[in-house]
Amino acid sequence: MKVVLRADRQGLGKRGDIVDVADGYARNFLLPKGQAIIATDGVVHQAEAMRRSRDVREAKLRGTASELASALEALSLKIEARAHEGKLFGSVAEHDIVEAISSAGGPTIERRQIEMDDHIKTTGTHQVKVKLHSDVNAMINVEVVGVE
Repeated sequence: MKVVLRADRQGLGKRGDIVDVADGYARNFLLPKGQAIIATDGVVHQAEAMRRSRDVREAKLRGTASELASALEALSLKIEARAHEGKLFGSVAEHDIVEAISSAGGPTIERRQIEMDDHIKTTGTHQVKVKLHSDVNAMINVEVVGVE
């Protein structure tokens, strides 16, 4: 059954997309919850308008995220932590990096936007990825200095 999505569905599509789904999935889940409508001729035109407005909104968000990325990459972050012989007593986590960005005069970002495989546990310079948009990432350099 062809339906037009009224909300973003992970793994299925974004708002305004025309997708082909199983009849039962459409009848029992998408349609009752108001997340999709059956794709008729009039609805297809409405879906095109949804996609156009989504594309304009995404372009604005992408532009804003690019500006934020350049501002973040220009920052030099320095975090002091207790350490002995290059190893930290504890670690530098996402919230420490957010605090360092705000104290350095950088833009406001959320902790969940910072992507780290593991917390920083050694002194030195580390690169940290900040996900600002689905297409825009910023790599920031974080210098961890040991204080005894």
